[in-house]
Amino acid sequence: MSGHSKWATTKHKKAAIDAKRGKLFANLIKKIEVAARVGGGDPGGNPTLYDAIQKAKKNSVPNDNIDRAVKRGSGIGGEVVDYTEIMYEAYGAAGVALLIEVLTDNRNRSASDVKVAITRNGGTVADVGSVSRIYDRKGVVVVAKKQDGKQVSEDDLLEATLEAEPEDINDTGDTFEIVSDPAQLVEVRKAVQAAGFDYESADVEFRPQYEQGVDSQEAAEKLFKLIDAIEDVEDVQNLYSNEDVPDEILEALEGDA
Repeated sequence: MSGHSKWATTKHKKAAIDAKRGKLFANLIKKIEVAARVGGGDPGGNPTLYDAIQKAKKNSVPNDNIDRAVKRGSGIGGEVVDYTEIMYEAYGAAGVALLIEVLTDNRNRSASDVKVAITRNGGTVADVGSVSRIYDRKGVVVVAKKQDGKQVSEDDLLEATLEAEPEDINDTGDTFEIVSDPAQLVEVRKAVQAAGFDYESADVEFRPQYEQGVDSQEAAEKLFKLIDAIEDVEDVQNLYSNEDVPDEILEALEGDA
């Protein structure tokens, strides 16, 4: 759920994300509902809905849940969903800048819950624009390195997507991230598919322009406690963080967990 954070990677390695499976499902369903409401319920003519459905399937959301979400978003059957997207901004330990993406049907509840999570866990609510100015919107297509027993290389993906004008391809361990202008996201994803590769997800995310160093275990513990508390808020869809924590501190935290 965390958009860009070494802590998210550490938790994934420990499979602790399973404890938040219900929250993940709820967030994926919300994305489907919003996409269907904005662009219609036909995935063939609504690339945002198509990608939201594919991501839900990759995360084992049952097909029945997906179908119901599309119908609710489209207004089929009389049910209507109306979510509002809100961005909150905060600072954590060591001056780390946090951008918090919320999708909610109750603005007052979300504002209260997010602010309580921040202030009770050592964070500071930031002025509007003070954090968002250091983040850029990017299209991000994630592709697994191993597919059907074959290894996908960076050169394979560069060749496949060259005409879609990707900005960068990042090696994240088990996957590659193809980063592009948000307007090119669908074209990059289609190019990946046209080349015969599967993809894990295709989303518009926020990426920091620089990383903020966290040079002590104490500061890292405070920061990750704050991140976890914010991510636990029901309406938080994504949390983006620009922390740069040395590997030895992350390893120490994994050992203490």
